[in-house]
Amino acid sequence: MDRNQKILDLMGLAPVIPVLVIDDVDQAVPLAQALVAGGLRVLEITLRTPVALECIERIGQQVPGVIVGAGTVNRPIDADAARSVGAQFLVSPGSTLALLDEMDKTGLPYLAGAATASEVLGLLERGITAVKFFPAEPAGGVAYLKALSGPLPDIRFCPTGGIDPVKAKQYLALPNVPCVGGSWLVPKDALASGDYARIEALAREAASLAA
Repeated sequence: MDRNQKILDLMGLAPVIPVLVIDDVDQAVPLAQALVAGGLRVLEITLRTPVALECIERIGQQVPGVIVGAGTVNRPIDADAARSVGAQFLVSPGSTLALLDEMDKTGLPYLAGAATASEVLGLLERGITAVKFFPAEPAGGVAYLKALSGPLPDIRFCPTGGIDPVKAKQYLALPNVPCVGGSWLVPKDALASGDYARIEALAREAASLAA
């Protein structure tokens, strides 16, 4: 199975991929456990904090059934660093030739970012048909992806950026959107207080969006 098909398969495992920014490494495992218990197995840990790589490593080693990946892969060096700690997939907010080449070298499946038709065409030239649409809402939202479905029927998008449960339903109703990325699943107050039951409940609601 090629990498493109692997990421397409991952996109089909749940309607929402939680996009997680974790500042405290001790929160990583219980947070991931709550999300997985709620039915969301595919988690994106963004490389926006100093402990992100350690969080990926701990989650991968300690949470059964999880598929943990690295997001905010902005530089070629990020791709290899994420692979080295056990990331199972990569997500970039945009795409450059150098970044795509390095993500290819890791052997991991990845979601490359794009916000315009020209950027999507550039990815398609490389055989990539699974794309992160970012920033989804500022870049045109549901209407934009609906328009792209005509000339680019083979592309599948994971829109991320400015999405809430209501907007998620609208995106998921599109034939070219198998999943969305969302940060609403982990409210800051719930994470700060250790209210993992609330996070699990939000995950369960999100997992039912495509039902």
